Amino acid sequence: MQTSITRQFLATPEGREADSILRSCVHCGFCTATCPTYQLLGDELDGPRGRIYLIKQLLEGQQVSRETQLHLDRCLTCRACETTCPSGVRYGRLADIGRHLLEHRIQRPLHERLLRRALRMLVPHARRFGLMLRVGQTLRPWLPAALRSKVPARQTAGEWPAPRHTRRMLVLAGCAQSSATPRTNAAAARVLDRLGISLLVAPTAGCCGALSHHLSAEQETLAYLRGNIDAWWPHIEDGVEAIITTASGCGVMIKDYGSLLQQDPVYADKAKRVSALARDLSEVIAAENLDSLRSDRSQRVAFHAPCTLQHGLSLPGKVEGILATTGFELTAVADSHLCCGSAGTYSLLQPALARRLRDNKLGNLSADRPDLIATANVGCQLHLATAARIPVLHWIELLDT
Repeated sequence: MQTSITRQFLATPEGREADSILRSCVHCGFCTATCPTYQLLGDELDGPRGRIYLIKQLLEGQQVSRETQLHLDRCLTCRACETTCPSGVRYGRLADIGRHLLEHRIQRPLHERLLRRALRMLVPHARRFGLMLRVGQTLRPWLPAALRSKVPARQTAGEWPAPRHTRRMLVLAGCAQSSATPRTNAAAARVLDRLGISLLVAPTAGCCGALSHHLSAEQETLAYLRGNIDAWWPHIEDGVEAIITTASGCGVMIKDYGSLLQQDPVYADKAKRVSALARDLSEVIAAENLDSLRSDRSQRVAFHAPCTLQHGLSLPGKVEGILATTGFELTAVADSHLCCGSAGTYSLLQPALARRLRDNKLGNLSADRPDLIATANVGCQLHLATAARIPVLHWIELLDT
């Protein structure tokens, strides 16, 4: 693709990166076949190729509008298009650059600004989110059915094994996950303990930064990244093997620390080291001897592979292999590459589209009559659970027996 990016923007690292990404696109359109929003809406501008043209117009200094913003907002950033693309176009990164720039060009209506600000002030802060969640859980029996379904029932995390092994790994506690699904990390700690690995938490680490990043709060994002690096660094110097994430969305973000901080003279090298240590839980489990986790199980499991796991981290089939090896029967799931509609804050910012995607996904997950649904990302878990008729769990909970 030929480009004429403005000289001012081309002089920046982001401008040069965007120019390189745009030039790698050959207009083939293969991406539209796997784009969830294009399949729903049938509009070229709601598919990757159309959005690439919109971003190109923005970067070239052409006129943009609220309509441009609407089509970019509708993108899930699921990155299924990247998995499909024969040219290796880094669409997700281009979308981030375009959205961030557009945020400074087009002012959003007041209600959108307030909602986005509220999400940034609440969700990434574990204590605030936890307090609000506990209020909702207390009132849950009296809430209207539509609202009640969005409030997850309280979970008991259970025992977290004390560190006793030579092998040690860090885990990101998470913000919403630590309150909404605390059993996930505790189950991971128990399973890894059986495999001879002690799982540690850095108490001062916080949100991975993904929510602020995708809402175009750039400086806020970098503050989260630097804070986590500072919290993890003593453990890294002490020899931890990996930084584990049990939410694949957070895993994608931490893998990007190195690139997001590459211009920071203080944190660039540390960020690169953090990204190199980042592992999804499935990568760690799959590399171990699973004999101690094998059992004769009768449960039929439909696995929903989050977009961040299969497209962002490029780990398709990893969890399914673990579950099959340890004795679970996996059911067939059609269109497993498509997004469930959670996509971070997408289900709150684009609720109508998110519901359609969720219902389509649940139809495919339930078609082969599983006993339960398993997934690998807290957002997907909570989103699917709002309408699922069978339990929706994190896959590590299935091994915690």
